[in-house]
Amino acid sequence: QVQLADSGGGLVQAGGSLRLSCAASGRTFSSYHMGWFRQAPGKEREVVAGISTGGSITYYADSVRGRFTISRDNAKNTVSLQMNSLKPEDTAVYYCAARPTYKSGSYSSRGLYDYWGQGTQVTVSS
Repeated sequence: QVQLADSGGGLVQAGGSLRLSCAASGRTFSSYHMGWFRQAPGKEREVVAGISTGGSITYYADSVRGRFTISRDNAKNTVSLQMNSLKPEDTAVYYCAARPTYKSGSYSSRGLYDYWGQGTQVTVSS
Protein backbone atom coordinates (compact mmCIF):
# COMPACT_ATOMS: atom_id res chain seq x y z
CA GLN A 1 0.00 0.00 0.00
CA VAL A 2 1.13 3.55 -0.72
CA GLN A 3 0.18 6.78 1.00
CA LEU A 4 0.72 10.01 -0.90
CA ALA A 5 1.07 13.57 0.38
CA ASP A 6 0.92 16.46 -2.08
CA SER A 7 2.45 19.86 -1.40
CA GLY A 8 3.74 22.98 -3.08
CA GLY A 9 0.60 24.64 -4.34
CA GLY A 10 -0.09 28.33 -3.98
CA LEU A 11 -1.03 31.59 -5.65
CA VAL A 12 1.12 32.78 -8.54
CA GLN A 13 0.79 35.36 -11.30
CA ALA A 14 0.43 34.31 -14.91
CA GLY A 15 3.82 33.52 -16.39
CA GLY A 16 5.19 32.41 -13.05
CA SER A 17 6.37 29.02 -11.81
CA LEU A 18 5.54 26.54 -9.08
CA ARG A 19 6.96 23.18 -8.11
CA LEU A 20 4.65 20.54 -6.70
CA SER A 21 5.96 17.62 -4.69
CA CYS A 22 4.45 14.33 -3.69
CA ALA A 23 5.95 12.27 -0.89
CA ALA A 24 5.12 8.58 -0.81
CA SER A 25 5.26 6.19 2.09
CA GLY A 26 6.03 2.52 1.72
CA ARG A 27 8.98 0.58 0.40
CA THR A 28 7.40 -0.25 -2.96
CA PHE A 29 7.24 3.27 -4.41
CA SER A 30 9.61 2.34 -7.24
CA SER A 31 7.18 -0.31 -8.46
CA TYR A 32 4.44 2.22 -9.22
CA HIS A 33 3.93 4.39 -12.25
CA MET A 34 3.06 7.88 -11.05
CA GLY A 35 0.80 10.58 -12.39
CA TRP A 36 -0.28 14.13 -11.70
CA PHE A 37 -3.92 15.04 -12.26
CA ARG A 38 -5.86 18.25 -11.77
CA GLN A 39 -9.46 19.20 -11.23
CA ALA A 40 -10.88 22.66 -11.79
CA PRO A 41 -14.26 23.68 -10.34
CA GLY A 42 -17.11 22.16 -12.31
CA LYS A 43 -14.79 20.05 -14.44
CA GLU A 44 -13.69 16.44 -14.45
CA ARG A 45 -10.34 15.40 -13.08
CA GLU A 46 -7.84 15.26 -15.93
CA VAL A 47 -4.34 13.97 -16.35
CA VAL A 48 -1.50 16.45 -16.45
CA ALA A 49 1.56 14.19 -16.63
CA GLY A 50 2.76 10.66 -15.96
CA ILE A 51 6.07 8.92 -15.39
CA SER A 52 7.17 5.32 -15.48
CA THR A 53 8.64 3.41 -12.55
CA GLY A 54 12.25 4.19 -13.46
CA GLY A 55 11.55 7.61 -14.88
CA SER A 56 12.59 6.83 -18.44
CA ILE A 57 9.11 7.30 -19.90
CA THR A 58 7.06 10.44 -19.43
CA TYR A 59 3.66 11.52 -20.65
CA TYR A 60 2.17 15.01 -20.87
CA ALA A 61 -1.24 16.36 -21.70
CA ASP A 62 -1.18 18.57 -24.78
CA SER A 63 -2.20 21.56 -22.69
CA VAL A 64 0.96 21.45 -20.56
CA ARG A 65 3.59 19.92 -22.84
CA GLY A 66 6.64 22.16 -23.03
CA ARG A 67 5.69 24.03 -19.85
CA PHE A 68 5.51 21.30 -17.19
CA THR A 69 8.11 18.67 -16.28
CA ILE A 70 7.48 15.56 -14.23
CA SER A 71 10.31 13.81 -12.40
CA ARG A 72 10.80 11.27 -9.66
CA ASP A 73 13.44 10.30 -7.13
CA ASN A 74 12.96 6.67 -6.11
CA ALA A 75 15.64 6.94 -3.43
CA LYS A 76 13.60 9.65 -1.71
CA ASN A 77 10.16 8.29 -2.61
CA THR A 78 9.13 11.54 -4.25
CA VAL A 79 7.61 12.68 -7.51
CA SER A 80 7.62 16.31 -8.58
CA LEU A 81 5.92 18.52 -11.11
CA GLN A 82 7.76 21.65 -12.21
CA MET A 83 5.27 24.08 -13.70
CA ASN A 84 6.54 27.03 -15.73
CA SER A 85 4.79 29.71 -17.78
CA LEU A 86 1.65 29.20 -15.77
CA LYS A 87 -1.67 30.35 -17.20
CA PRO A 88 -4.97 31.19 -15.46
CA GLU A 89 -6.45 28.06 -17.02
CA ASP A 90 -3.96 25.99 -15.01
CA THR A 91 -5.88 26.92 -11.87
CA ALA A 92 -7.06 23.71 -10.20
CA VAL A 93 -6.51 21.30 -7.36
CA TYR A 94 -3.57 19.09 -8.29
CA TYR A 95 -3.32 15.46 -7.19
CA CYS A 96 -0.54 12.93 -7.44
CA ALA A 97 -1.53 9.32 -7.99
CA ALA A 98 0.09 5.90 -8.06
CA ARG A 99 -0.64 3.12 -10.51
CA PRO A 100 0.63 -0.45 -10.02
CA THR A 101 2.62 -1.80 -12.93
CA TYR A 102 0.29 -4.77 -13.48
CA LYS A 103 -2.41 -2.33 -14.61
CA SER A 104 -1.50 -1.60 -18.20
CA GLY A 105 -2.95 1.27 -20.15
CA SER A 106 -2.64 4.98 -20.76
CA TYR A 107 -1.29 7.35 -18.13
CA SER A 108 -4.45 9.36 -18.71
CA SER A 109 -6.80 6.64 -17.44
CA ARG A 110 -7.87 7.70 -13.97
CA GLY A 111 -9.33 4.29 -13.14
CA LEU A 112 -5.93 2.62 -13.32
CA TYR A 113 -4.59 4.59 -10.35
CA ASP A 114 -5.10 2.99 -6.95
CA TYR A 115 -3.75 5.65 -4.60
CA TRP A 116 -4.25 9.41 -4.51
CA GLY A 117 -2.87 12.34 -2.61
CA GLN A 118 -5.12 14.78 -0.82
CA GLY A 119 -4.59 17.49 -3.41
CA THR A 120 -2.91 20.88 -3.40
CA GLN A 121 -4.49 24.07 -4.72
CA VAL A 122 -2.81 25.98 -7.53
CA THR A 123 -4.23 29.39 -8.38
CA VAL A 124 -2.88 31.44 -11.27
CA SER A 125 -3.97 35.07 -11.42
CA SER A 126 -4.12 37.03 -14.65
